[in-house]
Amino acid sequence: MAQTSLRNKVWEFAQSLGKTFMFPVSLMAFMGLLLGVGSSITSPSTIDNFPFLGGEYTQLIFNLVATVGSFGFTYLPIMFAIGIPMGLSEKNKGVAAYSGFVGYMAMNIGINFYLSSTNQLAAPENIKLAGQAMVMGIQTLSMGVLGGIVSGIVTYFIHSRFYNLKLHDAFSFFSGLRSVPIITALTLSLIGLAMPLFWHYVAMGITAVGNVIISAGSFGAFLYGVAINLLKPLGLHHIMLAMVRFTPAGGTELVNGETISGALNIFFAQLKAGEQISPAATAFLSQGFMPTFIFGLPAAALAMYMAATPGNRTKIKSLIISGVLVSIVTGISEPIEFLFLFVAPVLYLFHVFMTGAALFVVAMCGVTIGNTDGSALDLLIFGIMQGWQTKWYLIIPIGLVWSAIYFCVFYWYIKKYDIKTPGRDVMEDTLIQKHDPVVILDALGGKENIVSLDNCVTRLRLVVHDMNKLQENVLKQAGALSVVKIDEHSVQVIIGAQVQTVKDNLDALL
Repeated sequence: MAQTSLRNKVWEFAQSLGKTFMFPVSLMAFMGLLLGVGSSITSPSTIDNFPFLGGEYTQLIFNLVATVGSFGFTYLPIMFAIGIPMGLSEKNKGVAAYSGFVGYMAMNIGINFYLSSTNQLAAPENIKLAGQAMVMGIQTLSMGVLGGIVSGIVTYFIHSRFYNLKLHDAFSFFSGLRSVPIITALTLSLIGLAMPLFWHYVAMGITAVGNVIISAGSFGAFLYGVAINLLKPLGLHHIMLAMVRFTPAGGTELVNGETISGALNIFFAQLKAGEQISPAATAFLSQGFMPTFIFGLPAAALAMYMAATPGNRTKIKSLIISGVLVSIVTGISEPIEFLFLFVAPVLYLFHVFMTGAALFVVAMCGVTIGNTDGSALDLLIFGIMQGWQTKWYLIIPIGLVWSAIYFCVFYWYIKKYDIKTPGRDVMEDTLIQKHDPVVILDALGGKENIVSLDNCVTRLRLVVHDMNKLQENVLKQAGALSVVKIDEHSVQVIIGAQVQTVKDNLDALL
């Protein structure tokens, strides 16, 4: 039982860690849109084609937009250092976030002290060649996002262990929450002293992984797409996404005289510098998901609608339409995927293959559209607005082919094997209001059954005392797309884009 408990804790921690990555990543998605719009309007080719955009004030405004959009990429490691303890902690999230910043800075100060004491600080002109960087005025190792992740995880464990620390009356001022940033600073400064001794080997390992992925070319993009979708039902895909987007696992290139690692970092650095966009970087970004998110999944949703019993189509119309809009506009695919994942695993495996194939085909065609989401907004801002050189127009014929394949395969398989996708079973008329928090809480077994409650982009993440108290049918009648039981105590309730509102309402009841 001890082994099972440890396994469950590791599993839950990995899921929760992946969820915390969405704090900086969601900000990057929006900042990326600002950078994309700003760089597009201020580019010489745009001004040549649309001279009215070349006015002084117009260019000043959009230069500001691009500058604001680029700030997040400069301070991304700090955002991970703050976001991870804030997201993982169940109590006193503000203290956890504050301590995350303190710990990150203390770690870099420790690294700086070691490098200085051992005469390893590189001269300013050689700082990049020596694998060093400036972080808020501190010369330290160039660790990128991984440094923020290490700092954030350590801070979370310190916060969990010491937030209620009790000291002798003589030192009581430093008890409780005040002890967390103090202990964090001391601990991470010591970790910083040790970091230069082994970081080189960590960097070499990650770079080797990146070289393997990049050397595989378009096939590497295929494997990446397959892996992302296989991990998605478990909620672990955010970890792989972050590693490829922000670390050497996603490649390393020289941009404007600076070494940049991570596919998304490379893309935005090249976009900001006005350099030619690297197909090797964008192969792992939004372009490869567009045939699936904008065309394939909406076609699958249409197939499920057409395969439904005619009398039930009206009842599922809003469910289908909302899923399609979320997929196309935001690039969030779970609301459609969870309509068929558990009732037709074969269709999900087909979807996994088609997603990987989309990344492969788009990369083979030399398309260069970046950012994070694979949505219609990305296609507009990072494809169409950046000019013909992105080859954005190839997404349309590829997408139409994907749309036809998805519709035909889904409709045929559902009808042939009588798959119980939405609308193909007896549907009771119900008076349950969609996303009613009282009904959802009762269907989860009530207050006393909830150990912990959290959420990510589309799903509630819960730990419960007794899994048998869950009423899956009632949860689905209340708007849940699916219920995923991870183990005997961990469960995920797939809600969709409204999950934050549902979670907040449940918090109020709890």
